[in-house]
Amino acid sequence: MKQQIPTQMAAVLLEGHGGIEKLHYREDVAIPVAGPGEVLIRAAAAGINNTDINTRIGWYSKKVGAATDSGGAGGFDEIDDDDASWSGIPMAFPRIQGADCCGVIAAVGADVDDARIGERAIVRNMLRSYVDYRPFECWTLGSECDGAFAQFTKAPAKETFSVDCDWSDAELASIPCAYSTAENMLHRAAVGAERVLVTGASGGVGSAAVQLASRRGAEVIAVCSESKAAEVQTLGARQVIDRKADPVAALGASSVDVVVDLVAGPAWPGFLDLLKRGGRYVTAGAIGGPLVELDVRSLYLKDLTLIGCTFQQDVVFENLIGYIERGEIRPVVAKTYALREIAQAQQAFLAKQFTGKLVLIPPD
Repeated sequence: MKQQIPTQMAAVLLEGHGGIEKLHYREDVAIPVAGPGEVLIRAAAAGINNTDINTRIGWYSKKVGAATDSGGAGGFDEIDDDDASWSGIPMAFPRIQGADCCGVIAAVGADVDDARIGERAIVRNMLRSYVDYRPFECWTLGSECDGAFAQFTKAPAKETFSVDCDWSDAELASIPCAYSTAENMLHRAAVGAERVLVTGASGGVGSAAVQLASRRGAEVIAVCSESKAAEVQTLGARQVIDRKADPVAALGASSVDVVVDLVAGPAWPGFLDLLKRGGRYVTAGAIGGPLVELDVRSLYLKDLTLIGCTFQQDVVFENLIGYIERGEIRPVVAKTYALREIAQAQQAFLAKQFTGKLVLIPPD
């Protein structure tokens, strides 16, 4: 049954690169219209991710060499707007951010079956429809197109997945960005029943990687703050190392098959020392700092493989839907905030005093 669609909605507009003050909550934003092959989604919840912060502050610009948190609240004094998005393409403002979307399909565009109206669904955050499914190209929901920090958003029908589960909206909204990022790293590194180190293990992607690697039969060693160790162990970590400790001293050199890294920063050289000969290092983030020192001798004398992960094959998100519906994973939602509280929510996100995900809830 078709739903009544208003003409205006509440949304958070990002007006430019910079600090939290660049986010503006408004209630007079025009509701998008689903075009051919698209669906309009009444958003029920939207998770917060590092990419939201990184995009807002222009951290992806090559002029920035610092950790995310150094500019997370106030932005950076100098960035290059031409390369300040993850894709390297200048951002168009105002932009509605939000890579994570859980909601109900409220309307459909041409060439989409009306029967999809009313479906509860999540959106693949790395959108391939808009680039004709070319390898290693994609848009991110909330970056190259408007996202889910709003009451309504639109997305390609083929990349909007119906989900059959008893989870809350906030739980489902925790999946798209964090869990697809984590699953993609494990998929690309072909992780199996082996010894895996996960850095940043209490965050959204890190906690997902702990669960997903454990699901694959891996012996997971998690790196996080001591205060979060117990929570991370409940997600499947066999061992937890304090993030201030030296992992090589704690575990021994050449003792790990795979390093799943989201932090980088000053500790990075030690990760290669940890890896066994023929080991794999895989990354999809650098919140501790993007510039690291590499001794190329470690790379070639140990026959290591370094894997950078952004682009996702279709099977990655499709697998996640199966894991959800079979009850094989369950995200941790630390706290929810009203959409209008986005500034408070992002400040809490930057403080990192939680395990799992923070989620925004738009007004009804």
